[in-house]
Amino acid sequence: MEKVRCQRIGCDAMFTVDDNPDGSCTFHDAGPIFHDGMKEWSCCKKRSHDFSLFLEIPGCKTGKHTTEKPVLVKAAAPPKQSVLAPTPATNSSLKDTCLRCQQGFFCSDHGSQVRELKPKESNTAIDAPFENNPDAQDSQPPQAKKIIDVNQPQVCRNKGCGKSFKEKDNHDTACSYHPGPAVFHDRVRGWKCCDVHVKEFDEFMSIPPCTKGWHNADPVS
Repeated sequence: MEKVRCQRIGCDAMFTVDDNPDGSCTFHDAGPIFHDGMKEWSCCKKRSHDFSLFLEIPGCKTGKHTTEKPVLVKAAAPPKQSVLAPTPATNSSLKDTCLRCQQGFFCSDHGSQVRELKPKESNTAIDAPFENNPDAQDSQPPQAKKIIDVNQPQVCRNKGCGKSFKEKDNHDTACSYHPGPAVFHDRVRGWKCCDVHVKEFDEFMSIPPCTKGWHNADPVS
């Protein structure tokens, strides 16, 4: 029997009607929330600033695969609340536990100041031999290349693809994907690369890819 793709949000697996036991599907049963640059699943409250990482958050519910497009429960964005400015001591302690502040990224919760980078200390005794001797630089071991079996199934990580492929079948038009970033602005979702924008999240997930290329299981960006 021919395999079909599950339509539940967060699953996207291929299955057959004869092989569809209960618990084989992991999915999100409620819609996402987009607020102040944050993406959050309203069903499990898991969130991310990065859209690609947000889509990779595993589902929080289990059940059977289905070919019927589910009706997601729309979740309203949380209302903006006036928050008193924290004292310097409190703000400092919150920054110590905030992942974005620790990584030096802009954080709307703890101000716009980023992490100060310490100047690199130059060590003349160590740097001089490599600067004056090009052979010493060339003698450094090259970065190990990733060896992949051409028959090994992989999952394409290009935005908008997500299909399973084998490297032996990969070619320059095998993948249909979105090269540009996703855009979320004023309750509108879309792709910058093809300039298509919609209001509903399920419509956004159904926007057809605009570019063809190679499948990529480990994209750079």
